[in-house]
Amino acid sequence: MEQPSSTGATRYSDAELEEFRVLVNEKLEKALHELDFMQSQLSEMSENTNNKNSGDLFDDSSLHTEIEMMSRMISRQQQFVRNLEAALFRIRNKTYGICSVTGQLISKERLMLVPHATKSVLGKEEEKKIQAQEPFRGAYSGVNPLSGNESGADD
Repeated sequence: MEQPSSTGATRYSDAELEEFRVLVNEKLEKALHELDFMQSQLSEMSENTNNKNSGDLFDDSSLHTEIEMMSRMISRQQQFVRNLEAALFRIRNKTYGICSVTGQLISKERLMLVPHATKSVLGKEEEKKIQAQEPFRGAYSGVNPLSGNESGADD
């Protein structure tokens, strides 16, 4: 289980932030390279559908399935890039590594594994407990689908 900083620090030192900045930049560079590669593959697949008029429904269906899968992979990769860019922003603001739920420092070990993390393990557990107590909150933005009112309480 993750423990708050034993030094009582409220943020990571500038030297530690620089270490994280290097790590995040490396991951971002790799993620952008992978994103470019995926986008070129998608472009190539799309060109193949436009140039191919074989009439074979199985081949067409298979190609469309591959295009959909690649599109989803690109979307996930774009989100990963945005998360890494947000991590760099937090590093510049010196708020990197502070749990958005508990306000305590996220362990260095966790940040080394998941450098775009915004929640500590404890923070994620607390968030899950809250979501479990209010099952309709996350899915319906506070509107109870049975009653239709904002509070989620039955009339």
